[in-house]
Amino acid sequence: DGRPATSDGRMWLFQTLDKADHPVVFYHASLTRERQNILDVLADSFHGYCHCDGYSAYQHIPGLTVVGCWAYMRRKFHEAGDDQGQAAIGLAYCNQLFALEREFKDLSPSERKTNRQRHLRPVLEEFWTWLENLPVLSKSKLGKAVAYGLKLKEALMRVLEDGRLVLSNNSAERHIRPLTIGHKIFLFSTSEAGAEANAMAYTIIETAKANGLNPYRYLCRLFSDLPNVEFGQHPELLEAYLPWSKQSQQTCR
Repeated sequence: DGRPATSDGRMWLFQTLDKADHPVVFYHASLTRERQNILDVLADSFHGYCHCDGYSAYQHIPGLTVVGCWAYMRRKFHEAGDDQGQAAIGLAYCNQLFALEREFKDLSPSERKTNRQRHLRPVLEEFWTWLENLPVLSKSKLGKAVAYGLKLKEALMRVLEDGRLVLSNNSAERHIRPLTIGHKIFLFSTSEAGAEANAMAYTIIETAKANGLNPYRYLCRLFSDLPNVEFGQHPELLEAYLPWSKQSQQTCR
Protein backbone atom coordinates (compact mmCIF):
# COMPACT_ATOMS: atom_id res chain seq x y z
CA ASP A 1 0.00 0.00 0.00
CA GLY A 2 2.95 2.32 -0.61
CA ARG A 3 4.70 1.66 2.71
CA PRO A 4 8.42 0.80 2.77
CA ALA A 5 9.33 -2.87 2.21
CA THR A 6 10.78 -2.97 5.74
CA SER A 7 7.36 -2.27 7.31
CA ASP A 8 5.94 -4.92 9.62
CA GLY A 9 3.00 -7.10 8.63
CA ARG A 10 0.82 -9.08 11.03
CA MET A 11 -0.44 -12.64 11.17
CA TRP A 12 -3.49 -13.30 13.35
CA LEU A 13 -4.45 -16.72 14.69
CA PHE A 14 -8.02 -17.76 15.43
CA GLN A 15 -8.71 -21.32 16.53
CA THR A 16 -11.26 -23.53 18.17
CA LEU A 17 -10.54 -25.31 21.43
CA ASP A 18 -8.29 -28.34 20.99
CA LYS A 19 -11.12 -30.69 22.00
CA ALA A 20 -13.68 -29.26 19.57
CA ASP A 21 -15.54 -31.81 17.46
CA HIS A 22 -14.14 -30.18 14.31
CA PRO A 23 -10.98 -28.26 15.31
CA VAL A 24 -10.03 -25.33 13.08
CA VAL A 25 -6.77 -23.35 13.08
CA PHE A 26 -7.24 -20.19 10.98
CA TYR A 27 -4.54 -17.68 10.05
CA HIS A 28 -5.33 -14.16 8.84
CA ALA A 29 -2.71 -11.90 7.26
CA SER A 30 -2.94 -8.12 7.57
CA LEU A 31 -0.83 -4.98 7.32
CA THR A 32 -1.91 -3.64 10.71
CA ARG A 33 -2.71 -4.67 14.28
CA GLU A 34 -5.97 -2.75 14.25
CA ARG A 35 -9.19 -3.91 15.91
CA GLN A 36 -10.86 -4.03 12.49
CA ASN A 37 -9.01 -7.27 11.72
CA ILE A 38 -10.82 -9.01 14.58
CA LEU A 39 -14.14 -7.64 13.37
CA ASP A 40 -13.41 -8.76 9.80
CA VAL A 41 -12.92 -12.35 10.94
CA LEU A 42 -15.39 -12.71 13.81
CA ALA A 43 -18.11 -10.05 13.51
CA ASP A 44 -21.58 -11.44 12.73
CA SER A 45 -20.18 -14.99 12.45
CA PHE A 46 -19.16 -15.84 16.01
CA HIS A 47 -20.77 -15.37 19.41
CA GLY A 48 -19.19 -16.87 22.51
CA TYR A 49 -16.02 -17.08 24.57
CA CYS A 50 -12.68 -15.88 23.19
CA HIS A 51 -9.43 -16.85 24.93
CA CYS A 52 -6.82 -14.17 24.28
CA ASP A 53 -4.07 -12.09 25.80
CA GLY A 54 -4.64 -8.65 27.31
CA TYR A 55 -4.61 -6.74 24.02
CA SER A 56 -7.26 -4.04 24.31
CA ALA A 57 -8.60 -4.55 20.76
CA TYR A 58 -10.44 -7.70 21.87
CA GLN A 59 -12.40 -5.87 24.53
CA HIS A 60 -16.00 -4.69 24.09
CA ILE A 61 -16.71 -6.48 20.81
CA PRO A 62 -20.41 -7.40 20.56
CA GLY A 63 -20.92 -11.14 20.99
CA LEU A 64 -17.37 -11.74 22.22
CA THR A 65 -16.84 -12.74 25.86
CA VAL A 66 -13.14 -12.44 26.64
CA VAL A 67 -11.41 -15.14 28.73
CA GLY A 68 -8.06 -14.11 30.21
CA CYS A 69 -4.89 -16.19 30.01
CA TRP A 70 -3.24 -17.24 33.28
CA ALA A 71 -0.02 -18.15 31.45
CA TYR A 72 0.37 -14.45 30.59
CA MET A 73 -0.36 -13.51 34.20
CA ARG A 74 2.25 -16.00 35.37
CA ARG A 75 4.75 -14.61 32.85
CA LYS A 76 4.29 -11.10 34.26
CA PHE A 77 5.33 -12.30 37.73
CA HIS A 78 8.22 -14.30 36.25
CA GLU A 79 9.48 -11.18 34.45
CA ALA A 80 9.32 -9.21 37.71
CA GLY A 81 12.14 -11.48 38.69
CA ASP A 82 12.66 -11.66 42.47
CA ASP A 83 13.20 -15.10 43.95
CA GLN A 84 12.05 -14.52 47.52
CA GLY A 85 9.76 -11.48 47.34
CA GLN A 86 6.24 -10.64 46.26
CA ALA A 87 6.66 -11.66 42.61
CA ALA A 88 7.56 -15.16 43.81
CA ILE A 89 4.32 -15.25 45.79
CA GLY A 90 2.33 -14.30 42.68
CA LEU A 91 4.18 -16.95 40.71
CA ALA A 92 3.35 -19.55 43.37
CA TYR A 93 -0.35 -18.70 43.17
CA CYS A 94 -0.31 -19.20 39.39
CA ASN A 95 1.59 -22.48 39.73
CA GLN A 96 -0.99 -23.67 42.24
CA LEU A 97 -3.81 -22.94 39.77
CA PHE A 98 -2.09 -24.88 36.99
CA ALA A 99 -1.34 -27.80 39.34
CA LEU A 100 -5.01 -28.04 40.30
CA GLU A 101 -6.07 -27.76 36.67
CA ARG A 102 -3.87 -30.73 35.73
CA GLU A 103 -5.90 -32.82 38.17
CA PHE A 104 -9.10 -31.91 36.28
CA LYS A 105 -7.66 -32.69 32.84
CA ASP A 106 -9.60 -35.91 32.21
CA LEU A 107 -12.92 -34.79 33.68
CA SER A 108 -16.02 -33.93 31.68
CA PRO A 109 -16.77 -30.19 31.28
CA SER A 110 -19.52 -30.31 33.91
CA GLU A 111 -17.28 -32.17 36.39
CA ARG A 112 -14.45 -29.76 35.66
CA LYS A 113 -16.68 -26.77 36.37
CA THR A 114 -17.80 -28.31 39.68
CA ASN A 115 -14.21 -29.00 40.76
CA ARG A 116 -13.08 -25.53 39.76
CA GLN A 117 -15.80 -23.99 41.89
CA ARG A 118 -14.78 -26.17 44.81
CA HIS A 119 -10.98 -26.01 44.56
CA LEU A 120 -9.95 -23.25 42.15
CA ARG A 121 -12.26 -20.49 43.38
CA PRO A 122 -10.82 -20.33 46.95
CA VAL A 123 -7.28 -19.98 45.54
CA LEU A 124 -8.44 -17.27 43.12
CA GLU A 125 -10.21 -15.32 45.84
CA GLU A 126 -7.15 -15.50 48.05
CA PHE A 127 -4.98 -14.37 45.13
CA TRP A 128 -7.12 -11.30 44.40
CA THR A 129 -7.22 -10.30 48.07
CA TRP A 130 -3.42 -10.48 48.12
CA LEU A 131 -3.02 -8.63 44.83
CA GLU A 132 -5.46 -5.83 45.64
CA ASN A 133 -3.66 -5.07 48.91
CA LEU A 134 -0.11 -5.32 47.57
CA PRO A 135 1.87 -2.05 47.83
CA VAL A 136 3.96 -1.61 44.66
CA LEU A 137 5.67 1.08 42.61
CA SER A 138 3.46 1.51 39.56
CA LYS A 139 6.37 1.72 37.09
CA SER A 140 8.24 -1.30 38.45
CA LYS A 141 7.93 -4.69 36.74
CA LEU A 142 5.95 -5.96 39.72
CA GLY A 143 3.74 -2.88 39.56
CA LYS A 144 3.03 -3.60 35.90
CA ALA A 145 2.18 -7.22 36.75
CA VAL A 146 -0.27 -6.06 39.41
CA ALA A 147 -1.86 -3.52 37.05
CA TYR A 148 -2.19 -6.19 34.35
CA GLY A 149 -3.96 -8.57 36.72
CA LEU A 150 -6.34 -5.98 38.18
CA LYS A 151 -7.25 -4.67 34.75
CA LEU A 152 -8.15 -8.17 33.51
CA LYS A 153 -9.61 -9.58 36.74
CA GLU A 154 -13.06 -10.19 35.26
CA ALA A 155 -11.63 -11.98 32.20
CA LEU A 156 -9.22 -14.04 34.33
CA MET A 157 -12.07 -15.18 36.61
CA ARG A 158 -14.20 -16.26 33.66
CA VAL A 159 -12.64 -19.74 33.57
CA LEU A 160 -15.01 -20.61 36.43
CA GLU A 161 -18.07 -20.09 34.23
CA ASP A 162 -17.76 -23.05 31.87
CA GLY A 163 -15.88 -26.35 32.13
CA ARG A 164 -14.92 -26.18 28.44
CA LEU A 165 -12.79 -23.09 29.03
CA VAL A 166 -9.07 -23.42 29.62
CA LEU A 167 -6.67 -21.73 31.99
CA SER A 168 -4.19 -20.54 29.38
CA ASN A 169 -3.86 -19.56 25.74
CA ASN A 170 -0.87 -21.90 25.26
CA SER A 171 -2.60 -23.89 22.51
CA ALA A 172 -2.61 -20.77 20.33
CA GLU A 173 1.03 -20.16 21.22
CA ARG A 174 1.87 -23.66 19.92
CA HIS A 175 0.14 -22.95 16.62
CA ILE A 176 2.07 -19.70 16.27
CA ARG A 177 5.36 -21.62 16.54
CA PRO A 178 5.42 -22.78 12.88
CA LEU A 179 5.27 -19.11 11.90
CA THR A 180 8.15 -18.18 14.18
CA ILE A 181 10.27 -20.95 12.67
CA GLY A 182 9.83 -19.36 9.24
CA HIS A 183 10.13 -15.81 10.51
CA LYS A 184 13.64 -15.14 9.18
CA ILE A 185 12.62 -16.48 5.78
CA PHE A 186 9.65 -14.13 5.65
CA LEU A 187 11.59 -11.14 6.99
CA PHE A 188 12.25 -9.56 3.60
CA SER A 189 9.06 -10.66 1.88
CA THR A 190 7.32 -7.60 0.44
CA SER A 191 4.16 -9.10 -1.06
CA GLU A 192 0.86 -8.75 0.77
CA ALA A 193 -0.62 -11.37 -1.59
CA GLY A 194 2.20 -13.72 -0.59
CA ALA A 195 1.36 -13.25 3.07
CA GLU A 196 -2.29 -14.04 2.36
CA ALA A 197 -1.25 -17.18 0.45
CA ASN A 198 0.94 -18.18 3.41
CA ALA A 199 -2.04 -17.73 5.74
CA MET A 200 -4.15 -20.01 3.55
CA ALA A 201 -1.43 -22.68 3.43
CA TYR A 202 -0.88 -22.58 7.20
CA THR A 203 -4.65 -22.76 7.77
CA ILE A 204 -5.02 -25.91 5.65
CA ILE A 205 -1.92 -27.65 7.04
CA GLU A 206 -2.43 -26.87 10.73
CA THR A 207 -6.16 -27.65 10.61
CA ALA A 208 -5.35 -30.98 8.95
CA LYS A 209 -2.87 -31.76 11.75
CA ALA A 210 -5.41 -30.71 14.40
CA ASN A 211 -7.82 -33.27 12.95
CA GLY A 212 -5.24 -36.06 13.05
CA LEU A 213 -4.44 -36.05 9.32
CA ASN A 214 -1.11 -36.42 7.59
CA PRO A 215 -0.86 -32.96 5.97
CA TYR A 216 1.12 -34.24 2.98
CA ARG A 217 -1.52 -36.88 2.16
CA TYR A 218 -4.27 -34.33 2.68
CA LEU A 219 -2.67 -31.77 0.36
CA CYS A 220 -2.12 -34.47 -2.28
CA ARG A 221 -5.82 -35.33 -2.11
CA LEU A 222 -6.86 -31.68 -2.45
CA PHE A 223 -4.47 -30.95 -5.32
CA SER A 224 -5.37 -34.10 -7.24
CA ASP A 225 -9.17 -34.05 -6.74
CA LEU A 226 -10.37 -30.48 -6.43
CA PRO A 227 -9.45 -29.27 -9.95
CA ASN A 228 -11.77 -31.95 -11.33
CA VAL A 229 -14.78 -31.26 -9.09
CA GLU A 230 -17.54 -28.93 -10.34
CA PHE A 231 -18.42 -26.90 -7.26
CA GLY A 232 -20.30 -24.17 -9.10
CA GLN A 233 -23.59 -26.05 -9.24
CA HIS A 234 -22.98 -28.28 -6.22
CA PRO A 235 -21.03 -26.46 -3.47
CA GLU A 236 -22.08 -29.18 -1.02
CA LEU A 237 -19.50 -31.46 -2.69
CA LEU A 238 -16.82 -29.52 -0.84
CA GLU A 239 -18.00 -31.13 2.41
CA ALA A 240 -16.24 -34.37 1.45
CA TYR A 241 -12.90 -32.57 1.36
CA LEU A 242 -13.05 -30.93 4.78
CA PRO A 243 -10.43 -32.41 7.13
CA TRP A 244 -13.01 -33.96 9.48
CA SER A 245 -15.05 -35.59 6.68
CA LYS A 246 -15.32 -39.38 6.63
CA GLN A 247 -13.49 -39.52 3.30
CA SER A 248 -10.56 -37.36 4.49
CA GLN A 249 -10.30 -39.33 7.72
CA GLN A 250 -10.20 -42.64 5.84
CA THR A 251 -7.63 -41.65 3.23
CA CYS A 252 -5.36 -39.07 4.87
CA ARG A 253 -4.62 -40.18 8.42
